[in-house]
Amino acid sequence: MRSARTLNNNSVRVAGGDKGEAILRAATRVFAHNGYFNSKVADIAREAGVADGTVYLYFKSKEEILHSIFDRSVDDALAAARKQIELISDPREKLRRIALLHLERLGADRDLAVVFQVELRGSTKFMEEFSAAGFAEYLSLIRSSFEEGQRAGMFRADLNANVVAKILFGALDEMATNWILSKRRYKLAPMADQVLDIFLNGVNAS
Repeated sequence: MRSARTLNNNSVRVAGGDKGEAILRAATRVFAHNGYFNSKVADIAREAGVADGTVYLYFKSKEEILHSIFDRSVDDALAAARKQIELISDPREKLRRIALLHLERLGADRDLAVVFQVELRGSTKFMEEFSAAGFAEYLSLIRSSFEEGQRAGMFRADLNANVVAKILFGALDEMATNWILSKRRYKLAPMADQVLDIFLNGVNAS
């Protein structure tokens, strides 16, 4: 997947190394705890246990680090989702697996969840870039699974699959945000079943 601002080949290559990965993990922690705009490259270097100059060997700027966190995480999520649903024939189960994986991944790493749910939305510029970069492909996976169900007669044929995909993503997104902001401590992943139950079955008593 390419970000809205394409990185040069060298930066993509070196970011895949152990030290580059360590910097990304450190940046995720720093952004989550300090906020993106309050964080400095020096803070990331200190957290990663490297010199400031080492960070710049892997990434041109703090903004590029944020882009890399997003790109790497979404790429990993898409790859995992595709692998999980490739042998599933039931479109309803495909949607359930996508939803479960979505919340499992965020629930397993609170710092990453904070970066995704809060820090990436800190400015209109960020939201425009990241919407164009990764969410389109993620929504496409949801949409195609729903369209399979439409063709099989499981789902209403009159519904716009693009709108349906955005509604499901929005519900999962809200569950993740509530989990971060809640003072209660609970597991996020089980919320996927509740979301899919309402999404697939509605709220009618009959």
